[in-house]
Amino acid sequence: MLADLKMPGALEALDDILHGVDSGALTAAEAVETLLNAQIQLRNNRRLQAAMRSSRLPAVKTLADFDFSFQPSIRREQVESLHELGFLERKENVILLGPPGVGKTHIAISLAIAAAQSGRRVYYGTLADLITGLEEAQAAGKLLQRMKVLTHPALLVVDEIGYLPVTRTGATLFFQMIARRYERASTVLTSNKPFEEWGEILGDEVMAAALIDRLLHHCHILSIRGNSYRMRHHTELWQQLHRESPSTSTPPRGGRKTRETPRG
Repeated sequence: MLADLKMPGALEALDDILHGVDSGALTAAEAVETLLNAQIQLRNNRRLQAAMRSSRLPAVKTLADFDFSFQPSIRREQVESLHELGFLERKENVILLGPPGVGKTHIAISLAIAAAQSGRRVYYGTLADLITGLEEAQAAGKLLQRMKVLTHPALLVVDEIGYLPVTRTGATLFFQMIARRYERASTVLTSNKPFEEWGEILGDEVMAAALIDRLLHHCHILSIRGNSYRMRHHTELWQQLHRESPSTSTPPRGGRKTRETPRG
């Protein structure tokens, strides 16, 4: 019957579950729950694999992997609430602000993973990559088709706003894309720059103000302050070496001094 119902995940787990029932390790209710969970897990894994192929997500980063203890500035309740995906139903946006390495991309991708596992279509791109794709589509006379690709997903992740310069044409195309998604679908954006610097990023203060106005109309903002995750390992390694060899923190006596090159 499981084969007829096309439930391969449950079918694969069936022998172990029946063994658990026979040995008394599982009650009938627990066996049914375990059987259904096995099928749900397989379905979610397939959805995630399909999403990874179509959405261009660069990695699998989940909420369970996020170290909240390293970033106390983040309200855990807010992040966990966002992962319930109510903001997708309400067509709201999420903006993550903070310096490099504090976990903005991790949270953005984990939201996309959660959305994909729930059966929603997602798409990921850095601002530079998205604009490059729009400019190339415009040059090829396929801008409308490209806009549809970026407008249709229930969740679009725009990563790394402010890391690379943007052309005036690219900024205009990006604004058009956001305007098309306004109140139609949710967008998650990450930036290492505060809103007051977005005019400089896009090269147009008026357009930046109009863009921010649309994004913030229905929006959740997470401002992250803290140290870089990527630098944490290097810091811990240096501290370990310093504890093992304290003398390495200062140059040996009698060592050759390095002469500074005069500026000017």
